Amino acid sequence: MNRQKRIFYYLLIVLVALVVADGIITRTLIINNMAIESNPFLVEWVGSDLLLILKLSGAGLAAVILWQISQRKPRVSLAVTSIFVAFYIGILFWNLFVYFTAYI
Repeated sequence: MNRQKRIFYYLLIVLVALVVADGIITRTLIINNMAIESNPFLVEWVGSDLLLILKLSGAGLAAVILWQISQRKPRVSLAVTSIFVAFYIGILFWNLFVYFTAYI
């Protein structure tokens, strides 16, 4: 496996992990009344275990689709995956900020 494919593979793993971490932290915040869910599609599932299943399924499906795209357009898929990873890092930092400021 060449260097670019290996980086892409690791980015996909990080992306899935970030999406699941977002689900765990979001659920914790909402269950403890520290935040509300602003995504209207997830409001119904946020209090149940379905949220994590939905997050993992969605992230897994996105990873498979990005992997398929990478077979034809490796640079485009690498760029898109990098943008999503950066986006979810921002979301994760925001969630952690809300979590830690709730105790102040």
